[in-house]
Amino acid sequence: MLNRRRFLAVLLGPAFIFVLVLPPGGAFAAGSEARAGAFIQSLFLEAIESLTQPDTSREERIKRFRRLFNAHFAVRSIGKFVLGRHWRKASKDEQAEYLNLFEDLMVVSYVDRFQRYAGKNLNILKTRAEKGSAVTVFTEITRPGGAKPAQVLWRIGARGEIMKILDVIVEGVSMSQTLRSDFGSIIRRKNGKVSGLLKELRVKTASLKAEKSN
Repeated sequence: MLNRRRFLAVLLGPAFIFVLVLPPGGAFAAGSEARAGAFIQSLFLEAIESLTQPDTSREERIKRFRRLFNAHFAVRSIGKFVLGRHWRKASKDEQAEYLNLFEDLMVVSYVDRFQRYAGKNLNILKTRAEKGSAVTVFTEITRPGGAKPAQVLWRIGARGEIMKILDVIVEGVSMSQTLRSDFGSIIRRKNGKVSGLLKELRVKTASLKAEKSN
């Protein structure tokens, strides 16, 4: 099984994923760094608002989260990176099931945590252009009770006016790298078979759904 303590500590961390929607207008004319910063800053609260309204059912929040997650995260690219060299070893059917399970895992893991973020603030510290079209946005997110803010880095890929979140790094811990390590460990324990990982992911997603429905 997945290492529950490590998996949940990172996957369900204090400020891990916020699904964002690209706003219209000319706010992105000042270059990729300014665009990426505006992308994160202006839409943080919009994402929280849409997913934390008290009169919204969990079923509806899941639908919204899934729609936004697929629209604004590079889901296929992240999933393939996480699976690493095992992607090519998987059959077409295994690849398709894996991507579905990966999406499902991310959605059911995070959707309920958005209720905890109402009233939190996100501050942009700086932005930095990386190789290619990637930009890293350095932010901090407030915590209750005067605790030290969470340091969150957002890796964003930009093509024209289209932006996709590639990775989120919370307090130095990368979402994609951690999942890659965890998934790789599972596959090694399952005699190098992707089918073993798929079985674990089926169990994990079913468990998370059962926990949240109780």
